[in-house]
Amino acid sequence: MTRAGSIENQASSGSSTSRSLLAGARISDPEAWERLARLYAPMVASWCRRWGIAQQDVVDIVQEVLTAVAGHLESFRKDRPADTFRGWLLTIARNKTHDHFRRRAAEPAAAGGTEAARRLQQVAGREPPAPEELPDACEAAIEDALLRRALEAIRGEFHERTWQAFWGVVVDGREAADVAADLDMRPGTVRVAKSRVLLRLRRELGEIAD
Repeated sequence: MTRAGSIENQASSGSSTSRSLLAGARISDPEAWERLARLYAPMVASWCRRWGIAQQDVVDIVQEVLTAVAGHLESFRKDRPADTFRGWLLTIARNKTHDHFRRRAAEPAAAGGTEAARRLQQVAGREPPAPEELPDACEAAIEDALLRRALEAIRGEFHERTWQAFWGVVVDGREAADVAADLDMRPGTVRVAKSRVLLRLRRELGEIAD
């Protein structure tokens, strides 16, 4: 599977009648919030586990992160190409991780305070690893899972041949001319299909705001 960053870099102009994920979330559209949680809650949970959050606490931390996103979404801006929703989400998740270990460190040792204090000291000395610092296999699995969820969510919005054209070029890595020959389409039509799906995928991932 092509990584999220590579997929986004391939996107070109296209059209979509779907409101972007962030635009919908900003106006408190329930469907948009459901999509956002379905896409990103598993990714936040993966980060939490990598950062040492106990499994029984992961759900609570994920909820705290999503609540913070809901309260501060208006502050997220894509002023630069490097500004991404996932990067902003990572910062919130990291801050909630700090808060969690601070709370646990203040608890009696019998409740886990000693271990929490040790982890807090580690966090204080070095930030929890960003996704790019995680082992390649781990980060690849997290990114692939996110892409699979996003692709499954938008699959039903496209004609079968449009989807096959996108899949053949982007996922299978074939030349547009070869895919076009198999689907009895023009290469230009295949490229348009690819761009339409990629644009819609970027909207679903929250990387485009209306």
